[in-house]
Amino acid sequence: MNNSYARACRAWNSRDLTGYQKLARHQTELGADYLTLNIDGTHTVSVKLWEMLEFLPELVPAIQEATSLPISFDNPSVDYHRLALECYDRSKGGTPILNSLAASRERLDEMIELVKEFDTKVIVMASEKFTEEGGAQCLNPNDAYQVTKDFVGILTDRADRTLDQIIIDPGLAPVGADTYGLVNIGLDTMRLIHKDPDLDGIHLTVGLSNFAWGIPNTVRHQLERAYLTLGVPLGLNYVLGNPERDLTPLDSDDPLVKHLQVSLEMGRPLDDETQEEAGFRQAQSIMELCQFES
Repeated sequence: MNNSYARACRAWNSRDLTGYQKLARHQTELGADYLTLNIDGTHTVSVKLWEMLEFLPELVPAIQEATSLPISFDNPSVDYHRLALECYDRSKGGTPILNSLAASRERLDEMIELVKEFDTKVIVMASEKFTEEGGAQCLNPNDAYQVTKDFVGILTDRADRTLDQIIIDPGLAPVGADTYGLVNIGLDTMRLIHKDPDLDGIHLTVGLSNFAWGIPNTVRHQLERAYLTLGVPLGLNYVLGNPERDLTPLDSDDPLVKHLQVSLEMGRPLDDETQEEAGFRQAQSIMELCQFES
């Protein structure tokens, strides 16, 4: 449930509790494991924090009336999470997820305290590293891997979390416009995490709907499945995705998977070129995927 999608946006604009309940029941019936609730603004919808805080006390109980699935609360605001978790009845829905912690979060210490206080699972954005100025984009997998290790230490020491309660998001960019090599960085980060015995039991997730943004619908959803084919063997076991779509991996020998693998390898810079040059080569190869039909 996200304002980027028409039905959720309509429900938000009219503060339609019945519309949210219908979405919740529908996604439950489709087999979702968690319901993601994001009522923040988008590039086309302006939403103020006070508007979200005003609506949450009605919205959270209404959703829990419609389904027993746990909710993943998605927002960068501490105040949003505190209120959402106060309104959440875990006797009806089980353990909620706080999405997400990141190096750039304001009041990060308070957010970590919420994880402990409300005994939540937690998503960590490993795509941002700690700097003296705050957070910065990780531009290599070793940095993202170190962020993972740092947050695991923080969450086990200060929030009493176990590895099974921690979900790492290494980041996922639109593959057709990925001039920074972020898709490869995310997959390489998964490899490093997957190989580390000290991280055995931790979960991995990505925002799958980001991956094929801008790709024609004739191939878009199959391309998402091709990404899953690459990610699942590396430990990817959660995705933020549309349950109305088939979210199972393709066969590893599917032509679309092979083409995606070749395209991503083309996105790795050679000795005499920049990442941007390699990224444009990757994008050109991805555009050729439009010849595939879903």
